[in-house]
Amino acid sequence: MAHLFDSLTIREISIKNRIAVSPMCQYSSIDGFANDWHLVHLGSRAIGGAGIVMTEATSVSLEGRISPSDLGIWKDDHIENLKKISSFILQHSAVPGIQLAHAGRKASHAEPWNGNKLISLSHGGWKTLAPSSIPFSAETDIPESLTKQGISKVVEDFSMAAKRAFTAGFKIIEIHAAHGYLINEFLSPLSNMRTDEYGGTFENRIRLLLEIVEAVRSVWHNDFPLFVRISASDWLSNGWTIEDSVALSEILKSKGIDLIDCSSGGIVPYVKIPLSPGYQISFAEQIKKQAGILTGAVGLITQPKQADSIISEGKADIVLMARELLRDPYFPLRAAHELDIEINWPTQYARAKY
Repeated sequence: MAHLFDSLTIREISIKNRIAVSPMCQYSSIDGFANDWHLVHLGSRAIGGAGIVMTEATSVSLEGRISPSDLGIWKDDHIENLKKISSFILQHSAVPGIQLAHAGRKASHAEPWNGNKLISLSHGGWKTLAPSSIPFSAETDIPESLTKQGISKVVEDFSMAAKRAFTAGFKIIEIHAAHGYLINEFLSPLSNMRTDEYGGTFENRIRLLLEIVEAVRSVWHNDFPLFVRISASDWLSNGWTIEDSVALSEILKSKGIDLIDCSSGGIVPYVKIPLSPGYQISFAEQIKKQAGILTGAVGLITQPKQADSIISEGKADIVLMARELLRDPYFPLRAAHELDIEINWPTQYARAKY
């Protein structure tokens, strides 16, 4: 059985260990451009020993931004700065990944430290888009229900973003279909009330995601992995369920998806999620075993032995860490020491080795 510091090869990409930097929004861009903050933030985690270093949710369109400060890949001008980051990550033996995203009805909001509130049209905001004209909460505007032409544009935006990601030097793409953003809004019966071929049945609600997957896989290098992040459960009996996620994952595997990144929640604001260390690991384990696809576990994973056990017990194939890697960019170096595993350190840091 594999362990946390065993390598993993997906398609033709070799990953030195099972630790991945989970996408974490930084809200630090101007007009979508990556800058020195992103280089240092992501570069530090590559130096720190992570196997995969994933960008934050990177918007495929202007209207798909969560906030005005989102990282973007909706125009060719964004490529140059992103390429500096992917090149640095590669230089330090990590695999650069990028998460492609569209915020849907949760777009046009201020940054968290500026209140995280809806930005109105009169204050520089933009019209939000969704499968149906249902607001996320009482504090948000009613979104515009996407027309079929609008849906086609979303698919094309993801396709063009994937082409730019390749040019920018990324080796993994993750399609963001979780946390109440646009694709998740189509998947969940709590937010999708359409009566056309994109709503109603399970097969119809997953249609947009499958169209995006097909479009991205067709332009993405065949030797490079393609991940999908899903909310494995809405945590409500009348919402999206883990059984839906297993069924979806089986289909995604047949469409060329290599790994399911198993998060949860985010579709409605009133759900009480039972937070505890590793509270989402069971989703990754069930999908891995029942759908026969690689999975990533995420959610309050903070300790080396905890992370190692997820891999060694066959519950997931990688662990994606967020807050713990914000607290400690060098967690992998420390984890290897605590687990008594010998790994290479950056030569510049070798004199500090445990």
